[in-house]
Amino acid sequence: MKIDHIETINLLFNYDQGFTYAGGTCTGRVTTLVLVRTDDGRTGVGSAYSHPGLLYLIIQRQLAPMLIGKDPRDVETLWDLMYNSTRWYGRKGVAMTALGGLDTAFWDLRGQAADKPIFELLGGESATCPAYGSALLWNSPEELAKEACQLVENGFRRMKMRLGRGAETDAAVLKTIRKAVGPDIDLMIDGSMRYEFEEALDLARLLEEYRAFWFEEPFPPEEIDLYKQLRGFVTVPIAAGENEFGLQGFRELIRGGAVDIVQPDASRCGGITETLRVAWLAQRSGLNFAPHSWCDAVAIVANAHLVASQPNGVTVEIDQTGNPFVEQLLAEPLTVSDGMIKLSDKPGLGIELNAKMVDEYRLPDPLLLPNGMYSDMAFGDALLKPISS
Repeated sequence: MKIDHIETINLLFNYDQGFTYAGGTCTGRVTTLVLVRTDDGRTGVGSAYSHPGLLYLIIQRQLAPMLIGKDPRDVETLWDLMYNSTRWYGRKGVAMTALGGLDTAFWDLRGQAADKPIFELLGGESATCPAYGSALLWNSPEELAKEACQLVENGFRRMKMRLGRGAETDAAVLKTIRKAVGPDIDLMIDGSMRYEFEEALDLARLLEEYRAFWFEEPFPPEEIDLYKQLRGFVTVPIAAGENEFGLQGFRELIRGGAVDIVQPDASRCGGITETLRVAWLAQRSGLNFAPHSWCDAVAIVANAHLVASQPNGVTVEIDQTGNPFVEQLLAEPLTVSDGMIKLSDKPGLGIELNAKMVDEYRLPDPLLLPNGMYSDMAFGDALLKPISS
């Protein structure tokens, strides 16, 4: 089996009415699919979540030419080749994301060639993985309570809410949602990097009272010392990692004693290969991992294979904000029942893309992304103004 050619497909969706959160009002969503075609007719699928134009340039203009003719099953060797080729300008950020999209596609092909699902290749025995609904952005406490109850109706037993709106509003939202869903639903709290230390400490103590499952990203990712300091004062688990890249980045978090739960994402931090290394490092350090997944269903499935295969895998994130790249991208959509997502027993990732949907949302030129707020990426000066609570 040899790599014949590589495709990058950028997808763009615009909301009629987007959601509001700490970063502003989200107007659309964007993601990049990476398809690796082989000379024996197979296709491996990966996903990358970053600036689509930069991903295109790195994958198509640098990495693809050196990968053509290589055996995609030799995943670790190809990872090293890509990493060494991008090290000068990479090591973190978009370069790691780009090679990670390719790496996930290689794992898909490795599983297809071995006639085994990825979780089984990685030593897992169960095709199920705990999942949580990721939504509950900025709205009134009453509307958020209704949304939370709907997530329970949809099969979730865990869910994540976004706070960072001020102490009074945060407390009201937390109290109202906990009352609505009852004591047996796990609540994850995302601080959206909005807090000063004393504010984070006050909220963390409130989260202890309401038995929060974790407190995620109260501070920017650069503030490792603040994470460590907060962790020393509270019992609620501290989680972070969606803004980190590669094993080296997570080594900094773990060595610094900053977190209880690391949150790598195969679609951002370097693919399945590097996310697996992060999971192993976390396990050796007595920590758990719970992947971030925000861009599309391919990333969710890749991360779910990792959680299902590793003893310290806790749960996988499933965006519930009306993202068509989560809900419609696969020929067989993701389903959650009693808090669990079931993986296919088909080889590799075990997925097939919805070709009609891919064609419908294809962005013709990745260098011409319209101005807008794409949840984590903003284009246009007016969209960069800080939002107040």
